[in-house]
Amino acid sequence: MSRIIRMDRTGHTTVAEWAADDAESLERAAAALDAELDRGYYAVVSHPDGSAEQVRELPAHGPLVVLRRPIAGG
Repeated sequence: MSRIIRMDRTGHTTVAEWAADDAESLERAAAALDAELDRGYYAVVSHPDGSAEQVRELPAHGPLVVLRRPIAGG
């Protein structure tokens, strides 16, 4: 089961879970991701080589999407 988590004051909150072979859960997770992006969150997916990538669409086969707020400062 893949997950979207949002980093928050509790550590993290699970926003959605899905299975790549379950179209209904995939659709719900994609809608949840869109809603969080509309709220100003960034979505990041880590890769096995240690790199990370910001995404705007749900990676159906990605195991974990992490949502975070933009970092303030200058």
